[in-house]
Amino acid sequence: MSVLSAPVAPAASSPVFSPEEIAARARRIREPVHIVSGPNGRELGLAAGPVSNNPVLGTLPPLYPEWLGGRTFCEAHGVRFPYVAGEMANGIATTRMVSAMARAEMLGFFGAGGLAYADVERAVHALAGELRSRSNWGVNLIHSPAEPALEFRVAELLLRCGVPRISASAFMELTPAVVLCSARGLRRGADGGIVRRTRMLAKVSRPEVAERFLSPAPAALLDRLVVQGKLTPQEAGLAALVPVAEDITVEADSGGHTDNRPLSALLPRIALLRDALCRRFDYRRPVRIGAAGGLGTPAAVAAAFALGASYVVVGSVNQTATEAGLSEEAKAMLCEADVADVAMAPAADMFELGVTLQVLSRGTMFAQRAGRLHAAYRAHGSLEEIPPTVRAAIERDVLRASFDEVWQHTRAFWERRDPSEITRAKADPKHRMALVFRWYLGSSSRWAITGEAARRTDYQIWCGPATGAFNRWVAGTFLAEPANRSVVQIALNLLEGAAVLTRAHQLRTYGVPLPSEAFAYTPRGLA
Repeated sequence: MSVLSAPVAPAASSPVFSPEEIAARARRIREPVHIVSGPNGRELGLAAGPVSNNPVLGTLPPLYPEWLGGRTFCEAHGVRFPYVAGEMANGIATTRMVSAMARAEMLGFFGAGGLAYADVERAVHALAGELRSRSNWGVNLIHSPAEPALEFRVAELLLRCGVPRISASAFMELTPAVVLCSARGLRRGADGGIVRRTRMLAKVSRPEVAERFLSPAPAALLDRLVVQGKLTPQEAGLAALVPVAEDITVEADSGGHTDNRPLSALLPRIALLRDALCRRFDYRRPVRIGAAGGLGTPAAVAAAFALGASYVVVGSVNQTATEAGLSEEAKAMLCEADVADVAMAPAADMFELGVTLQVLSRGTMFAQRAGRLHAAYRAHGSLEEIPPTVRAAIERDVLRASFDEVWQHTRAFWERRDPSEITRAKADPKHRMALVFRWYLGSSSRWAITGEAARRTDYQIWCGPATGAFNRWVAGTFLAEPANRSVVQIALNLLEGAAVLTRAHQLRTYGVPLPSEAFAYTPRGLA
């Protein structure tokens, strides 16, 4: 006859009060922690288990990186972590990167911006074939004001291939392409709610743009798409009842396209706008707000979640990841950057509009040289009007070729991609000048991707201050080694560190005397 033994109560935990012991106990985020007072009633310490002799003033439950953001984001996108690897253009965010993120139960976007249609098509087919059973992956749809037909063609490709997630970026106005991606496939579910076939994350940096994505699609655009046979009347009717995007990514001081605004000012402003519009339109589901730009350390990620972000989007620092489509030379240049090693330069895709983007300045002259081109474009009506001395300097120091040679390369490119640009250039000399100068801007990004050694000082590498902060954080650690720097290891360490810092901030609000080392996290190999 066996006798069942009574359950054994866990042993009492000895409280810790020294700074070193408090810091070590605070880092054990996956365990509950008790805040206790010392014998004199004034000293505060921590205990991990039951406490016998010290009064317990409060208890914090376990904390996991998975819990930092909004749970509805993870549920909506079928992910474990509220973390997104952003869509670095020209394929720098590769299909390998997207696949790795999907397998790690996170979300990643392929960087389709700037690529020819055929390149996007190949990437989409590859991802759709590999990740057919998953919904946690996507492709970027970038606003292309100079090529609206290409933008619409890419949108139709993404829908036709069943891409489950689309990140819409750089939009200043809603276009037929972005509205089509939002509305196609809308239907009523069994409970009467509106079901989306494709989920869109809209990246914005201005309240007026955020308002357009937070509102239902304009009737004029929906009606036009119905007339064209791109939407059914039923889809258009449902699109009038839901926001264009249910995930709004607030982009602050990022690499590449940016308005250089601080996240601490921008995210609360757009969150208030979100709340007001959700009330106005009486949406049945909440619209989530995410954070992007300037996120290169655990402290920055923790701050984004503390501001109320449901998820974070990390982009520029992933350019040094093993899966990134950037040359080893360009990656090495990024690894040397500090927070001030950045500059603003003209953007190739919006050159005529005067739009700028943030790039690396250390080790490259791209920003200054691109600026000279745009200054010449503003000052003159055609290539022929540029004074001979200025022309000679541009041809020698920037283009390293004559205007005529560059025009031949440019003409061949646009004859393949969009012959209407050649027709327009023949009729408009200033547009021809813009195309010649855009050759340099577009080539400079490609040189950084391919590692063109002779054009190293012309590399265009998108970079914000966060890259420098990331470099200082990982210096001398596991993530300093290029072979260890996978996109997933970067993500897991940023999230783990953010959780450690969040726990430290929680304890500090209770008055626990935490030393500075409690707010530091050293990267390590995580699974």
